[in-house]
Formats: sequence, structure tokens, C-alpha cells
Amino acid sequence: MKDNKQYVGFTNDLRKRMDQHQQGKSLATAPRRPFSLVYYEACRSRTDAIRREAYFKHSEGRRFLAKRLKDYYGT
Repeated sequence: MKDNKQYVGFTNDLRKRMDQHQQGKSLATAPRRPFSLVYYEACRSRTDAIRREAYFKHSEGRRFLAKRLKDYYGT
């Protein structure tokens, strides 16, 4: 992402969702293109995916991602 911010979301079709973001079809993220996928997880149910997304959108989850991706972001 050109603004170096993270985007957290869930979908049942990752390739389709990434294409939508890259093509600017999501109004919320269109100005932030281009995107690169740096991390994803698979969940067995929609409920688990929504719960995991909520976790990543809060401070504890953001810290987890920062630690998990420290080599990618160079911190």
C-alpha cells in the first residue's frame, strides 16, 4: 500500500477481493492502491474469521502482526 498502512479484512475469496482492491472497486481503499498481500490466515468458519478480524483491528492484534511481520517491515 502506498501509504504504508495496514488493511485488515476477511473474505471467502481472497483472489477476488485482492482484485477488487487493486482495481479500485472498494471506495474506502481505492486511493491507497497499489496493495501487496503480506499476511493471511484461513479460518474454518465465518464466525471465526470475523472474530479474528476484530482481534487484528485492535491494539493487541496489531502488536501481534507487527511482531509476526517484523522482518517484512524491518522493525
